[in-house]
Amino acid sequence: MDKPTGLKKGLTSYGDQGFSLFLRKAFIKGAGYTDSALDRPVVGIANTSSAYNPCHGNAPQLIEAVKRGVMLAGGLPMEFPTISIHESFAAPTSMYLRNLMSMDTEEMVRAQPMDAVVLIGGCDKTVPAQLMGAASAGIPSIQLITGSMLTGSHRSERVGACTDCRRYWGKFRASEIDEDEVADVNNQLVASVGTCSVMGTASTMACIAEALGMTMPGGASPPAVTADRIRIAEQTGTQAVQMARDGLSIDKILTPAAFENAMRVLLAIGGSTNGIVHLTAIAGRMGLEIDLAALDRMGRETPVLLDLKPSGQHYMEDFHHAGGMATLLRELKPLLRLGAMTVTGRTLGEEIERSGTGFQQDVVRPITDPIYPQGGIAVLRGNLAPGGAIIKQSAADPQLMEHEGRAVVFENIEDLLTRIDSDDLDVTALDVLVLKNIGPKGAPGMPEAGYIPIPRKLARAGVKDIVRISDGRMSGTAFGTIVLHVTPESAIGGPLTHVRHGDRIRLSVRDREIALLVSDEELARRAEEAPLVVPTAERGYRKLFLETVTQADKGVDFDFLQAPKMVGKVPE
Repeated sequence: MDKPTGLKKGLTSYGDQGFSLFLRKAFIKGAGYTDSALDRPVVGIANTSSAYNPCHGNAPQLIEAVKRGVMLAGGLPMEFPTISIHESFAAPTSMYLRNLMSMDTEEMVRAQPMDAVVLIGGCDKTVPAQLMGAASAGIPSIQLITGSMLTGSHRSERVGACTDCRRYWGKFRASEIDEDEVADVNNQLVASVGTCSVMGTASTMACIAEALGMTMPGGASPPAVTADRIRIAEQTGTQAVQMARDGLSIDKILTPAAFENAMRVLLAIGGSTNGIVHLTAIAGRMGLEIDLAALDRMGRETPVLLDLKPSGQHYMEDFHHAGGMATLLRELKPLLRLGAMTVTGRTLGEEIERSGTGFQQDVVRPITDPIYPQGGIAVLRGNLAPGGAIIKQSAADPQLMEHEGRAVVFENIEDLLTRIDSDDLDVTALDVLVLKNIGPKGAPGMPEAGYIPIPRKLARAGVKDIVRISDGRMSGTAFGTIVLHVTPESAIGGPLTHVRHGDRIRLSVRDREIALLVSDEELARRAEEAPLVVPTAERGYRKLFLETVTQADKGVDFDFLQAPKMVGKVPE
């Protein structure tokens, strides 16, 4: 028996299927629909427009273009809302709400009749949330990226969020610029709606979504306010109808080969360290585990080719003008799994061939002349991080990547805020800043506080980088010699819990090591002296979060949202 389609899908239970369909049609006809319209394939459009989310400020225009594409292909577009998360407007952190958005997406896709769904997202956590939810829902799904903002100009210098945000704020903290100038640049850093114009988490997830085969070819790079972005939206709507007719469900696209391609791209673009957490979560919904050791091995043979801030010099609109992902994938072709299926019904290899031979440009480097010889991300292990830690080596100071120093410890964010700018802080440029309790459970929500500011007394003395370690995250727009995602986190008793001021810590990116130079016996004694108190909550989403969230190496997803059974590792 054929599966029900269109308005016949997922009928509300009244104990009479015929009546259920009759009632559904009666209500939708109240909005003016005809029987002819209601007999078409239904394409849901997840609307994540919000006044609190300027990254999605072009969503209304995108929705209209998607609808046009759906109708041109003979489908019926049905727009529906989900929650929307903006990085700068979500407290305590957007990561805290990513899983909630994924649940909202999954359940709305399941609950409402649709043969395919278009997912409109852009800001950091929205694309992974949507891909996680769609992966669990299982229907034909296609991602539409909102696109990056345009760059601005400050006193004849080109600027864009948010690497330049951090650079200018660092200058202000160091008293290199005054309040008038920092106010002036604040008006120029975000020149239009759209996501960050550098290779932050939003741009990283856009590129990863295309590498996974989940967007139309060329869907990652067009800026938000361009005609190219609107055309991609129309094509997305058209393709969604074709996917519905072909039954091209998401499990046929999110395969081990697709995730391996995404890992290659993450390394080659100098992508955000957040990308690996999100990829792990998406893969976990498909029953796949990301092998961090294999990611590190891949990184040794996958150089950074994309010359974008913070690892390089350019911005996303430059990447688009250079041919976007097609240019990068063409260069990476020998390292890719070319047989991976995409939303077009063609393989990644076929799409690369269809993109042509390319043209001369200077944003994507040839693989023989990379901007960094290894992948942007390295995986560290050692007695400080038995479950692993991450460093974005392409954005770190080469002189600090082999370093031993004294630990200057902050117990939590409040402790950091209280002491980091004190002239009495006992710190030198050779020390190692350690911030505890900002992991998945510790904050909660693993905030991007891992980008610990340079202590003001050092910043004023001209110090531009210092080794920093935490169990939290940092923005993909950030830079510096920063060790992140230390696992297990301190809030559940990981070794980071027991680091004390004055301990010696050794970082060796060459050897992939992060070591606390304290004996096991001493660490055991410290654990006995300070019994662990795991964070709890009395009610609500916070209670659900703290009781079910996984560690960074498992994607910081809720354990009950992952696939019931893990069926393999990536790479295979």
